[in-house]
Amino acid sequence: MERKLDFEFIDYNYGKKDNSKAKELFSIDTARRAINFHREIPGYKITPLEALPNLAQMLGLGGIYIKDEAQRLELNSFKVLGGSFAISRYIQKKLGLTDEETTYEYLASEDCHKRLGDITFAAATDGNHGRGIAWASMKLRHKCVIYVHKETSQARIDGIRRYGADVHVVDGNYDDAVRKIAEDAKTYGWTIISDTSWDGYTEIPTWIMQGYTTMLLESQEQFAGMGIIRPTHVVVQAGVGALAASVIGFYSALFPENPPIFIVVEPDKAPCVFESIKADDGKCHSVKGDLDTIMAGLACGDPSPIAFNILSHNADFFLSVPDYIAARGMRILSCPLKGDPFMISGESGAVPLGALYSIMTDKGAEDIRKRMKLDKNSLVFMVNTEGNTDPKHFRQIIWDGCDPVPHEFRTRR
Repeated sequence: MERKLDFEFIDYNYGKKDNSKAKELFSIDTARRAINFHREIPGYKITPLEALPNLAQMLGLGGIYIKDEAQRLELNSFKVLGGSFAISRYIQKKLGLTDEETTYEYLASEDCHKRLGDITFAAATDGNHGRGIAWASMKLRHKCVIYVHKETSQARIDGIRRYGADVHVVDGNYDDAVRKIAEDAKTYGWTIISDTSWDGYTEIPTWIMQGYTTMLLESQEQFAGMGIIRPTHVVVQAGVGALAASVIGFYSALFPENPPIFIVVEPDKAPCVFESIKADDGKCHSVKGDLDTIMAGLACGDPSPIAFNILSHNADFFLSVPDYIAARGMRILSCPLKGDPFMISGESGAVPLGALYSIMTDKGAEDIRKRMKLDKNSLVFMVNTEGNTDPKHFRQIIWDGCDPVPHEFRTRR
């Protein structure tokens, strides 16, 4: 009996692409501004762009390339790129500095601190973004308050507190934490550094998305060293959509006439972008409930409007996938085919590879593969957004086999 697909799928490539906003927000000059700032941070180094040639051959693809952000600074995640850049842009604007004056050294200086006065940076988080804001605040000697939701693991909370932040647990999900910190920031005069946007709050989330382009500019330099002009396909995960919009916006602006094919992946227990695309009315729609997915970094019920604008005008395909697909991605990376690199990836980081594997191996996905033009000529790019940020849960998946692949979807080759 033919197996059915275990994920939902939307083909959104209706020939209506509009990359004007992508060009505005994610120009090459903007990416260079971000990377020039990040290069000044002590400890900065380019993270690896790993090739998985043997897995690509097994799946019938030309190449699989993963940017390993688990090795970003000491944070184990890409999120610090957006948070640190947004803080630098906030201070730059507040003090009226030029780009040349907005160096990391100056931002950390006593003179800068005196001119700014006391500032408390604040954010709501599932873990990685909050840790990045806490780290940047500590390095620049500012106070930091982070709100997390009740399902946030103790390991993630401890990781934030390690960098001196005051952490508060909110009774509710991630979106409740976002709403609560927005209220409290007004009361206490905190400066919110959020990667999601809302009415009247778009500038800082835009800076965060632009900060992420550092890793993409690095990737293009690394591709050039391999003799590759650009990937043919990009598979990217979405929570509120900020990372996905950054990746898709960057490549849409860089290759406006011939962009890669963009595939957006979300957990089926928190598919806010997927459901908004499915509604097909150009509006953001909320997903309610506990959002109880193992992909903690993607457990978001409300899309970021500015990110959704990029995704709805530039992405090609949207997937909503069960948790086991992310878990399988983690296991593939931690136990690679001989000759392919070993990678440590958390649940949110591994879901693009898990989704690609399902697309390329599920018997019911032949038509999807054809529509996505995934074949022996395809060069697929994705980002491992996080490493082992929750050690207990990581061991439960890798060692204990939690979230196993259902029997009917197990590997047959």
